[in-house]
Amino acid sequence: MGVAENLKQIQARIESACARAGRDPKEIKLVAVSKNQPVALIEEAIAAGVTIFGENRVQEAAAKIPLIRTPVRWHLVGTLQTNKVKKALELFSMIQSVDSLHLAEELQRRCEQKDMKIPVLIEVNTSGEPTKHGVSPEGLPELLGQILSLDRLVVQGLMTIGPGLAVENPEASRACFRLLFRLKQELKQRFGIPLPELSMGMSSDFEVGIEEGATMIRIGTALFGPRQ
Repeated sequence: MGVAENLKQIQARIESACARAGRDPKEIKLVAVSKNQPVALIEEAIAAGVTIFGENRVQEAAAKIPLIRTPVRWHLVGTLQTNKVKKALELFSMIQSVDSLHLAEELQRRCEQKDMKIPVLIEVNTSGEPTKHGVSPEGLPELLGQILSLDRLVVQGLMTIGPGLAVENPEASRACFRLLFRLKQELKQRFGIPLPELSMGMSSDFEVGIEEGATMIRIGTALFGPRQ
């Protein structure tokens, strides 16, 4: 099947998950993760109505984004190294993977140079897996407090990745997603800020993410097919 047909199936699954959770499908933003996908497939997705794309690597995004003529939004959903911050700010409208004060301070410094602000999500390691990036749930309140003092970073919410088991068993992600939602609620109350976005759920487990409060889902394989 082509990208447009895949998108229709994903939208139907989004609607079903929202119905189960008593939510409005309009609350869900689909971020099409185009890592390792060719420009032609990205353009198919744009033609089908996708407006937000996610890339994992700054270098790959820098090669592809200039080739896309239709204006769409680009989010960095992968790990950001501090030496790539300057280029990332030229390419992306949101950084979903801020996980340390060191990175946040470099984003602040580069934003000051460019006289700009950047929306960010704080990445949280909710599964406790050592291979995963993200601040620990215990370290999140301190990191958020520090980032809130950086006036060029606009904290929009939180992001997490489910455990590796989720590829075979989407239910394995539920506890992680439920934890992220609880953390958001606690931080909203503690800091008095809205934190409107929760980015959680990928091709294997996005329905669980929606059921647990996701506002953004990051879909790659289910939309584009296997990575090329």
